[in-house]
Amino acid sequence: MTEPTWQKSTYSEEGSACVYLASTPTGTILLRESDEPETTLTVGPHQLRALISTLRQEPRNASSGGKNRIGVGTDCRHPK
Repeated sequence: MTEPTWQKSTYSEEGSACVYLASTPTGTILLRESDEPETTLTVGPHQLRALISTLRQEPRNASSGGKNRIGVGTDCRHPK
């Protein structure tokens, strides 16, 4: 099995938790966060679209700099 090619989300900011995505030959999409790169979520395109739609509707929290709960993190380490 080949190692996936991870791409950092364009919505990830330097100095915050980053979300990485990779596609597989079967069309599924892999997601992981820089804080826990060993944990991978596997979704299909429809599930990813639903996740993004839900996150866009998530209320913003003023105490987290205007980010939703998913966007809070400590740093943005590059994947191995």
